[in-house]
Amino acid sequence: MAFSVLVIDDEEDIIRLLRYNLEKEGYSVDTAPNGIDALKKAGTNSYDLIILDIMMPGMDGYDVCKKLRTHPTHLQTPIIFLTARVGELDEILGLELGADDYIQKPISPRVLLARVKRILRRKDELVKTETVVAPEILRINGLVINRQNYTVNVEGIEKFFPKKEFELLAFLAANPGRVFSRDELLSRIWGESVQVVERTVDVHVSKIRDKLGTLSDHIETVKGVGYRYQIITSRT
Repeated sequence: MAFSVLVIDDEEDIIRLLRYNLEKEGYSVDTAPNGIDALKKAGTNSYDLIILDIMMPGMDGYDVCKKLRTHPTHLQTPIIFLTARVGELDEILGLELGADDYIQKPISPRVLLARVKRILRRKDELVKTETVVAPEILRINGLVINRQNYTVNVEGIEKFFPKKEFELLAFLAANPGRVFSRDELLSRIWGESVQVVERTVDVHVSKIRDKLGTLSDHIETVKGVGYRYQIITSRT
C-alpha cells in the first residue's frame, strides 16, 4: 500500500512540482492550497506525512501545525515545513511546534524526496521497535506517559505535550539515570539528517519542565554534557 502524503502550499507551481515528484516515487498525494482546506482534509483523512508551507495567507503554517497537533489522528503524523524564511529562530519555532524537518525554498526535489524517504523509514522503524520492546504506558515518579495516544498525566492532571516534547520526555524517562548529550538527543528524537541546533534541545527541555511543575527537577542538567532523567526517591 502506498504511503499517503498531504501537501499544503498556496503556490500552484510548488504543488505541481511536489505532486509530480512524489507520485513518480509511488506516493499517494493529496493537496490543499491553504490552511483552512488543509484542516478540513486532515479532519476526515489520515496521512503518513504532511508537507506544509509556512508563509501562506490567512492561516500560516505555524497555526496549521498547532491545530494538527491537537487532532487525535495527527498527533504523531510527521510534518515537514517548507519556507523561504531563513534564520535560527524560525527553525526553532517550527520544531517546537512538532515539525520533524525544515526545508528551505527553492526546493530541490532530490533533497526533499531523500528527506521524505528518511522520515517515513524512521517512522516505520519506530513503530516496529515500540511494538516489540517499548511499554505502551510508562509510570515513573508521578508521571504516566502513554505512548499509544501521546498523553502525559502529571500527578493526576493530564497535560498537553507537542510531539517532540512528548518524544523527548518519554525517551529520557524510559532511560532513567542515563546521561544523553544534546547531540545524542538531536539524533534520536529529530534524526541525524535534520539540520537543527543544540539550543533546540534546551528550548524543549525548558518547556517540558514548565509543564512538569513540581516534578521538573527529575530532568537534570549535566553541565557541559546534556540531560538525564533522575529518579528522586525523597524530597526535602
